Amino acid sequence: MEQISAVHRIAKAPALPDFVHRRVERFHDERVALDWGGRHILRGSRPQADALMLQSNDYLAIAGHPAIVEAQRESLGRGGLGMMMSALFQQDADAPLRQAEHELARAVGSEDGILAQSGFAANVGLIQSIAAERVPVYVDMLAHASLWEGIRSAGATAVSVLHNDLAHLERQILRHGPGVIVVDSVYSTNGSLAPLERIADLSEANGCVFVVDESHSLGTHGEHGEGLVASLGLNDRVHFITASLAKAYCTRAGFIACTTRFKDYFGCEALPAIFSSSLLPHDMAGLMASHRVIRTETWRRERLREVTRHVRGELAAMDYPIEDGTEQIVAFEAGAELLTAHVRDVMERHGIFGSVFSAPATTVNRSLLRLTLNAGMRDEDVARLIDACRQARDEMNLPAWSASRRARRHADRQPALSAA
Repeated sequence: MEQISAVHRIAKAPALPDFVHRRVERFHDERVALDWGGRHILRGSRPQADALMLQSNDYLAIAGHPAIVEAQRESLGRGGLGMMMSALFQQDADAPLRQAEHELARAVGSEDGILAQSGFAANVGLIQSIAAERVPVYVDMLAHASLWEGIRSAGATAVSVLHNDLAHLERQILRHGPGVIVVDSVYSTNGSLAPLERIADLSEANGCVFVVDESHSLGTHGEHGEGLVASLGLNDRVHFITASLAKAYCTRAGFIACTTRFKDYFGCEALPAIFSSSLLPHDMAGLMASHRVIRTETWRRERLREVTRHVRGELAAMDYPIEDGTEQIVAFEAGAELLTAHVRDVMERHGIFGSVFSAPATTVNRSLLRLTLNAGMRDEDVARLIDACRQARDEMNLPAWSASRRARRHADRQPALSAA
């Protein structure tokens, strides 16, 4: 392939003004040098060819599915990249974008749907559209960062709620009044489930809007991958479902389930919808092929549940502090960033590669190594993971993990609560 050489010489960039320079240097001098011991926390070792990679959100192992790849190839060959314009101008009901929105809405039991450029754009645009200035938005402390950013950009009031703490949520609502409740159905850092039915009760009793982010449950949960809201029969109690389709659906897009009337309003109100170009035809072709695979190949969800139950059961038997979660995301929450980096290094020496999450992806002192299970794991992969965790356990200093300390505090409180 012919190489394209640079036309211009590489020039030295101008010096940054002091107000920017200080921020850049603070990152290198404080976070990298002090908090991370001089090594960037995201830079681990290079995986060998036989490494077990547990970093991808491809929960159902469909990224290389022949039907999906072929659908995108055919779309590119037939029509190229399509039209470069905002989705607002695609009013034809037969356009691939509109057909995909309709099909996804039907799958989750919603009247209509909106496809956005990403899950981040979907969440930011939705919160901008429903939370006016100073409206309280009750947001679980572990909810997706995109929801928090939507609150900030809307000028609304973020009211933090302790994770899955319904009593705290109720107190906050009674203090601040009706607003918007936003939760993840499956939380991305620890694999815990939101108590959706009980939150719906609080939402209805207090006149709130209820938003559920299904990024980590759409495709993986429900008989046909319809997600938790639909599978629990909560569609008539949840105002909006959102999702990143870059997880189980393996495509770069976001989705909002809503009414048709709201959809028309959203297109003229949400800045990401107005000022970003539409998804392209081959994106739609891949998305719909993924949707068909997810709906029909039910064995993938069954395998994911089987792997998840087995791995979590074995790790719990080894006293790994993972009881906060139940789903395919397994968190090794060490807490301190240096300890998390150590946990990552130990696992990588055993050939297991996960993803480091630290601030701002987590709250301060709750950094973790996330292991993401998937339906493509063979029995020998599962056995290898469990064996590595057994061999590495003592080296990773589990008693010092923030998750271990939290579990001990919880256990200490139980006798007192029982006595009371």
